[in-house]
Amino acid sequence: MNKKETYKSLFCNPNWDYPTLEAADEVTERIGREYLKLKTYSNQIEIVTSEQMLDAYSLIGLPTSYPHWKFGKDFVMNQNNYSKGRMGLSYEMVINSNPCISYNMENNSTCMMLLVIAHACQGHNAFFANNYMFLDWTSADSIVDYMVFAREYIMACEEEWGEDEVEQVLDACHALMNHGVDRYKKPSKRSARQENERLRKLTSIRHENVNELWRTLPSLRQGVEESRKHKKFPQEPEENLLYFIEKFSPTLPDWKREIVRIVRKVAQYYYPQSATKVMNEGFASFVHYHIINKMYDEGWVNDGFMLEFIKSHSSVLYQPEYNSKYFSGLNPYTLGFNIFMDIKRICLDPTPEDRLWFPNLIGKHWLDEVHYAMENFRDDSFILQYLSPKVIRDMKIFAITDDESKKEYEINAIHNERGYKRIREQLSQQYDRANWVPNIQVTGLDLHATNKLTLTHSLYNDRKLEPEETRKTLEQLRSLWGFPVEILTRNKLGVNEQSFVCR
Repeated sequence: MNKKETYKSLFCNPNWDYPTLEAADEVTERIGREYLKLKTYSNQIEIVTSEQMLDAYSLIGLPTSYPHWKFGKDFVMNQNNYSKGRMGLSYEMVINSNPCISYNMENNSTCMMLLVIAHACQGHNAFFANNYMFLDWTSADSIVDYMVFAREYIMACEEEWGEDEVEQVLDACHALMNHGVDRYKKPSKRSARQENERLRKLTSIRHENVNELWRTLPSLRQGVEESRKHKKFPQEPEENLLYFIEKFSPTLPDWKREIVRIVRKVAQYYYPQSATKVMNEGFASFVHYHIINKMYDEGWVNDGFMLEFIKSHSSVLYQPEYNSKYFSGLNPYTLGFNIFMDIKRICLDPTPEDRLWFPNLIGKHWLDEVHYAMENFRDDSFILQYLSPKVIRDMKIFAITDDESKKEYEINAIHNERGYKRIREQLSQQYDRANWVPNIQVTGLDLHATNKLTLTHSLYNDRKLEPEETRKTLEQLRSLWGFPVEILTRNKLGVNEQSFVCR
């Protein structure tokens, strides 16, 4: 038997073994590199049990993390739901690291193993390695080592300061995690070794009192001097609340300051993933679809394998109708896959409608345009740029207005030229981070009297803050800052519409 016949016998056997996985990794990597021109990190494939996958769920994919009660709670909840049949498990999970780590369920069939290796080890991996959000805002080379450092540091803090004290700090930081992200300023990238070096320098001031800490911290001292010169601090609004607390909290001990930094780094790591769900899953589905079909064309798999693949692929992309009891929003796999496939279609076989809506794609090489879209957009901008009338019609997407003062919904966008534009704009807004994370920034600090911290919430789509949740969050912020905190909600005219204070 030649190599192709040997591999085909492995791939078409429903029961896989480790030589099968090695062969699958080899063939999918070659096709991804030669046919789809993918540039990826090296792969690390982990075969896991259902319990290990549940553990990965609780840590959101990371192989290690610092101890916190929420991770254990999530594990127990997921385990109970899984054991009682109320939830299933994904066939794989993959994280943005170098090497790229993917977890594959041990009970996957051979066909499913090939599909998830193509999906995760080629599709997701290439997305992590090339999309600007991941390149600019995360460091795939150091995240695993950094989480080892974070775990060791927090466990050492628990030994020295007590588990309850550390838990309170982590609870407060987690409450502010969505506001611990730099969206515009690219964060510095440090290795775990550099973090340890920096930490060793900080230990020399660990036991100094508050006044000495204030005096010795360069960023805080410089901030005070600047405020005296300009009579305003901070000079520009600061969107990263955890960063501001870490650098400028007057009374926060340095060990707590380091924990704030750790949570801030973790929040920054997850930021691109939340902003590219549709693109990431859509591109990975696009990749596995082309790789498996190319394997069939080259004779690596047979018809029986393809029938199982088509069934699994269709299940991943299943989109319930809007009036189905199973409808829970748009399937990100389906939306992303359909848009990437449509980019290919427009480049290869454009219609007069395509020429009007996407003149820049006409006559271009489809693979170049798919790579350009994958590398340079996030979900909201991707939808605004590439969602076509054809995809809107095929997915039967329409827009409604939900006015709480009226008893009935109003259909405000249908399948006409005006409706296509409105649907695209409104759907893009749904994936804009500002739609689900309030725009809150530090705008004032009274250093001369009360040390009161002032935050400003800018209204987006007239969405005000929920009072009870806001008060609870401010209490957590107050516990880190150590002094009164207030938040003001302002409309586009700069008029205050809400205010909350935690003294």
